[in-house]
Amino acid sequence: MTSPAVLGGPPAFADGLPFFRPATPPLERVTARLAPSYDRGVLTNGPLVRQFEAEAADRLGVPHVVAVASCTAGLMLVVQALARAGTAAVMPSFTFSATAHAARWAGAVPRFAECDVTTCQLDVADAATRLDGASMLVGTHVFGAPCTPEAVEELGRSAGIPVVFDAAHAFGATRAGRALGTFGDAEIFSLSPTKPMTSGEGGLVALHDDDLAERLRLGVDYGNPGDYDTRFAGLNARMSELHAAVGLESLVDLDAHLAVRRDLAERYRVALKAVDGVVPQAVDPLDESTYKDFTVIVDETRFGVDRDTLAVALKAEGVDTRPYFHPPVHRQRAYADLGTPELPATDRVAGRVLSLPLWRDLPPGAVTTIAEVLARVSAHADQVRQAVRGTRPEGADTCAPS
Repeated sequence: MTSPAVLGGPPAFADGLPFFRPATPPLERVTARLAPSYDRGVLTNGPLVRQFEAEAADRLGVPHVVAVASCTAGLMLVVQALARAGTAAVMPSFTFSATAHAARWAGAVPRFAECDVTTCQLDVADAATRLDGASMLVGTHVFGAPCTPEAVEELGRSAGIPVVFDAAHAFGATRAGRALGTFGDAEIFSLSPTKPMTSGEGGLVALHDDDLAERLRLGVDYGNPGDYDTRFAGLNARMSELHAAVGLESLVDLDAHLAVRRDLAERYRVALKAVDGVVPQAVDPLDESTYKDFTVIVDETRFGVDRDTLAVALKAEGVDTRPYFHPPVHRQRAYADLGTPELPATDRVAGRVLSLPLWRDLPPGAVTTIAEVLARVSAHADQVRQAVRGTRPEGADTCAPS
């Protein structure tokens, strides 16, 4: 067996294998769609934005979609509208920090709950123990897979509080055939470059309530209904016509793009069956994930090395990876003041997950090669541990997110 590159063997990807590349629609299609607005001097919050909202709403099957400048801005405005200032918004700690940032910005207090160690999703039973005095419940569709949203909805309903989903990764995902975007009081999608559907930057808020939709439309324009007598402290969160043009063309390609991602994810699952101790995120067979990320959980006891050591070994092979979400939000300095009780399941997951390259034009053969590399690392686990230990300072985090 060839030695891993970290032990002196030839790298599997001598020219490097990126973690992702944006799946951008052809530029000529974007410019053709943008041209009428551009020629008229309409650069933001114009007819392309309205068309994008309408087409997204039609695809999801919801009465309202509001386009925003970012998923974070959408979360901020939704939490501001639905949560009571000074009260808790219960949410997973295993999520991107923007989920908590939105609550803090809106004057709510993030209260972190555990995640499931196989699905990486919100542990609904644990969240149920943390609702005392809360005014909002937030679920996250982690890595593009549904987080049993009907269970989260039921928990919020039983507590009499609004339910919001951070659906940043999940436009195009379904829960037992039902589109994400149709659950809760609002679901907020990201359209940043790493997402399967992108507008360059931007987001979409899907919701059912007419009054909430109207508030969000005011909120993206400072809370100004047009007379400069602002109704509340909104944001400049308007989407530009350029971003809407990119989003509309990305929406055209979405189904084909998702089919490729799902095929690559299945290839990974099949190939990794031969690698003991590297287990993909569990996704319910009835669900369709977008596979914004293909994430595995590394069991050091069975695999032979820990997650951080594996990341170093893969880097030597030319393979770029990410340790989403490490550290989990409750461990981040921005939330140290909350004094969150221990979340052992979340810490366990955050210390073991590693997302592998997955993007639309990833050569299918790369999946097989990565699986072979993992098998080599495991077979040489003792030497790899020693080699990696000698290349980093004691206690250094070699797998910090970028």
